[in-house]
Amino acid sequence: MKITRRQMLGACAAATLARPVWAGVTLEMGQVKIETLSDGHLVLPRAFMLGDAPQPEADEILLLQGVEGQSFTPPCNLTLLRDGTNTILFDAGSGPGFQPTAGKLLAALDAVGVSPGEVTHVVFTHGHPDHLWGVLDDFDEPLFAEAQYLMGADEFAYWRDPDTLAAIGPARQAFAVGARRRLDLLAERITEIKDGQEILPGVTAQATYGHTPGHMSYVLHQGSDSVMVLGDAVANAHLAFLRPGWHWGSDQDPDQAAQARVALLDQIVQDKMRLIGFHLPGPGIGRAEKAPDGYRFIAEA
Repeated sequence: MKITRRQMLGACAAATLARPVWAGVTLEMGQVKIETLSDGHLVLPRAFMLGDAPQPEADEILLLQGVEGQSFTPPCNLTLLRDGTNTILFDAGSGPGFQPTAGKLLAALDAVGVSPGEVTHVVFTHGHPDHLWGVLDDFDEPLFAEAQYLMGADEFAYWRDPDTLAAIGPARQAFAVGARRRLDLLAERITEIKDGQEILPGVTAQATYGHTPGHMSYVLHQGSDSVMVLGDAVANAHLAFLRPGWHWGSDQDPDQAAQARVALLDQIVQDKMRLIGFHLPGPGIGRAEKAPDGYRFIAEA
């Protein structure tokens, strides 16, 4: 697998965004090019992220990594795959309606010379706002007008279920309303996919349920090379690698998410796969390796 390092800094589209609009590592597997695109970053309450993680151990680990304060500011790294025929975008970013520090995907696409009309497929990991809400333009039309859309069947059913709004809890009710509105508008254009299905050449879906009820990760493979697009199955580099069995507040089913995370990291290490994490630092591309009590994330240089 050939790796090239590029950094292209785009102008900030909003004063609230102090980070580059796009910065990425490019992976090449034969004729396949894989790169990350920045949609900006989120600002999330510390309590929401940590959930019921054991204290004071969680705070001590964070301090050792230089993480202080009452909020996290995770980056949002989308994955773009081009194979000469298909231009595949994994997730659609948050658009302008979620947080002012996010929704920068159009600038990122422009930085790598791709227009929305050139995207042939949009493949969703799950239906949370920072992954789905950017799929429509200001007129509620699909932003990627020529694309086919793919989502896990269980995830698609969950967000369109009328009972989800009442069951999801007050903190996430806006997520449910926003997801259902967008998925209802896209319903006729969405292909539902299953665990283990090769959804496109060299792209296989892998169920990693728990962060949401139908969360999917994706294995990108070409010959003996492979890369795992994690989505939010491993949602932070500070604690989720070192303590993958802990519960995080961002996961809708913490028990199921922890089981999926441990199994996924075991697989990645065993198979010596690279990984791409939506909320991992830098461009989000790297490796996992075993550590005494869990794993550690090694970013690509």
